[in-house]
Amino acid sequence: MTFNLGKIAATLLVAATLVLPASAQTASAQTAAPTAASGQAQDFSQAERLLLMTPQFKGIKPPLKLGYRYRLTGTLKDETAFEDRVTVSLTALAQGRCCKASGEFLSGPRRLGLPEVEQAEGNPVTLFFLERDIREMNRRTKGSASYFRKRLRMALYESATVSDIEVQYRGKTVAGRQIVIRPYADDPNKDRFSQLARKQYVFVLSDAVPGTVVSIRSGVAGTDGGPNGGPTLLDEELLLDGAQPPAWPAPG
Repeated sequence: MTFNLGKIAATLLVAATLVLPASAQTASAQTAAPTAASGQAQDFSQAERLLLMTPQFKGIKPPLKLGYRYRLTGTLKDETAFEDRVTVSLTALAQGRCCKASGEFLSGPRRLGLPEVEQAEGNPVTLFFLERDIREMNRRTKGSASYFRKRLRMALYESATVSDIEVQYRGKTVAGRQIVIRPYADDPNKDRFSQLARKQYVFVLSDAVPGTVVSIRSGVAGTDGGPNGGPTLLDEELLLDGAQPPAWPAPG
């Protein structure tokens, strides 16, 4: 299973009237603010900038391998709980600059085939997670993958909440930021996939951890609660090695 990293980044970051080159396959697509036809700089939300447009490998000295745990649980029909691994390997560019990135996302039949990312500034693990999530939404609902990408992008731009939190990493408490989106809460088409319409995404970032991304979690609360209280319909989480899982925010 392969995909175009540049296309994912472009879809999440760029409004429908703006297009990045289809050949863009580097994380630099995350950091360059596109311009509209009028020449005016495209507007981005705080959540978009933090998650997709901020250099996240500052201070890293390659070579380095970042490891993450991935798990899925829940009561959604036909889903099987599992745990697996995700790694992002970083190697030096010319003059020792950081970084060229390659990834291994899950294993066996769940494995995603990932392109190598030249001159990575943002951590591509975020785009890897979201692409798997989009493909799984497509599989579960038969809806359009491009539609789900658009809803994620709109939620990051229009309705994301950003808050300061504390993160536990390797026995220490460090400062972090939490981004929460609910892309389908006000979706006019949510009745077509009602079981997943309450899906919530939580991104936790911290400059104090390598690669900035502490965890990414998506989940759907059951009728009696959410991942931290009551049966959970679906709960998927990617967590950096050495970090403790942050608390799951109550649905809004």
